[in-house]
Amino acid sequence: MSSKTIDIVILIGLPASGKSTFYRTCFASTHELISKDLLRRSKAKNKELQQLERVEAALQENRSVVVDNTNPAPQDRQSLIALGHQYGANVIGYYFEPDTKSSRQRNQQRTGKERIPDAAIYITASKLIPPDYSEGFDRLYAVRIPPECMQGTSSDSTPRFTVTSIPKNG
Repeated sequence: MSSKTIDIVILIGLPASGKSTFYRTCFASTHELISKDLLRRSKAKNKELQQLERVEAALQENRSVVVDNTNPAPQDRQSLIALGHQYGANVIGYYFEPDTKSSRQRNQQRTGKERIPDAAIYITASKLIPPDYSEGFDRLYAVRIPPECMQGTSSDSTPRFTVTSIPKNG
């Protein structure tokens, strides 16, 4: 397999699609979380720069990272992918298959600043382009939350996801 020792994991999907829960479930103990939502209040372009600086700082120190944002289009992902390659990291994408109805349901369960206008879900859905290996990913996965887990957790309180490898040829 790969001799690379660090990862840049790019989460791709609608708001309220389960990306943050997926991070907490699968990566919190091994990868640093980098999210524009966690950055100081500032203009969008400034947050983009802050995010890239944090990713680069982590990769320079040989730390694996997960970038937890919507990352809907190739142009939103290209700088992250380039940084990953620059530092010899595995560039891995997790694509959360779009389901606006389920995202709206999960968003309704959010409180305070975590809750967003439903319009944000639809706007992101209109911009969402599935990732492709031609962008520079080393590995790609599709993520689904099974219908029985739409409330976010299974009966044993462990969130469940169906993760499928996306083959390089299609």
